[in-house]
Amino acid sequence: MLICATCAVEYDEPAPEVCPICADERQYLPVGGQRWTTLTELAEAGTTLTWAETEPDVHCISTRDAVGIGQTAQLVRTSQGSLLWDPPGFLDADGVARVRAQGPVLAVAASHPHMFGVQVEWARALDAQVLVAEADAMWLGRTDERVQVWSGTHDVLPGLTLHQVGGHFAGSAVALWTQGAEGRGLLLTGDTIFPNPDRASVGFLRSYPNKIPLSAAVVERIAAQLETLTFDRIVGNFGNVIDSGGQEVLRRSAERHIAWVRGDFDHLT
Repeated sequence: MLICATCAVEYDEPAPEVCPICADERQYLPVGGQRWTTLTELAEAGTTLTWAETEPDVHCISTRDAVGIGQTAQLVRTSQGSLLWDPPGFLDADGVARVRAQGPVLAVAASHPHMFGVQVEWARALDAQVLVAEADAMWLGRTDERVQVWSGTHDVLPGLTLHQVGGHFAGSAVALWTQGAEGRGLLLTGDTIFPNPDRASVGFLRSYPNKIPLSAAVVERIAAQLETLTFDRIVGNFGNVIDSGGQEVLRRSAERHIAWVRGDFDHLT
């Protein structure tokens, strides 16, 4: 198994000459070109996992000295099992043991292909399924019998559900935990929608590094789908958070995006 050093997504060997995820317009190849790495190489370089409990039964897991894109995974623990969301591109025995200590993990899932990480490796170590939106299955670099495709909505557990809303990728998804945020509802979005640094708005893009926008129609579709859910807190994939009022923030941000791409504010430019 090889890992793309730029996006930290795992691939079967022989790996492609160039990582398709990085060659796509939403990502990029570094100036030095494609480079592959391995878990052993990363461990020998001193890579370790970092941990923080951000609210009861939600642990953030990332890598010290970011691996690939450097996402922050979310481990959501319930009495019936856990979900590992947006898994890192690295794992080690200590990390697996710490996850297992929180109880059985039923599924590993990513918001979109940039966040696949070493999801199969995590699933094997945790004896869990890998859930992949069918619309994004074409981006899988590694095959395994643990991979299960889904579309539309998928219940990981009662009250913990994946919702495909598209946009950034056709299969881009969010995870809703109805008991999160002290029962007000926790929405894990990856960068399907992106909590902004002002902590009062979210963004919608086809490509974040290359700044390719989504159309008004697509943003309206995403917002309309998420309006049917109940949540208060929004957590992205880099520790970025909307602490409260998530539904209002989402609607207001969607309306702002739509107005700008429609040209309502061209007189200000």
